[in-house]
Amino acid sequence: METLKVDLEKLKKSHWTPEELENVELIADFVQKLMNNHDFEYVLKRYGNASYTQHNRNIPDGIDGLASVLRDFTKRFPDYCYDVKQIIADGDQVVFHSHATLKKNHRGNDRKGLNIIDNWKIRNGEIVEHWDSLQPLDGFMRFYVLMNGGKIRNANGVF
Repeated sequence: METLKVDLEKLKKSHWTPEELENVELIADFVQKLMNNHDFEYVLKRYGNASYTQHNRNIPDGIDGLASVLRDFTKRFPDYCYDVKQIIADGDQVVFHSHATLKKNHRGNDRKGLNIIDNWKIRNGEIVEHWDSLQPLDGFMRFYVLMNGGKIRNANGVF
């Protein structure tokens, strides 16, 4: 599989503070390894911590819960990837606006996959909280989200 890369040089903003840049670099590495490289062992070793609160109710708490869901998902969709389009940093918050696709030939087609906004909170160099919002862009993804949207796997609430 041709691996997409998070192009931090292109997406980086000159007004970010050193702390914000460090937080963005952390999340860029996390997203690259998790969503594009599917290197779950690296993600668990580097980012696995007990303090990660997941606000997507379809994913269990903890980095291990996230890695488990994505490990299963990428078995079905090995070309799944994130094309990061925008990055916003504000202190301890980092937001990625991305286009996720399931197939290599869907990359760049905004009528396929998912429009996703992820928001992470970083504390002391660790990812401690995550929220997201997903917009399915095609019939298959609408159906997939509908079928999987009812499984509540954590009690954290969406806010």
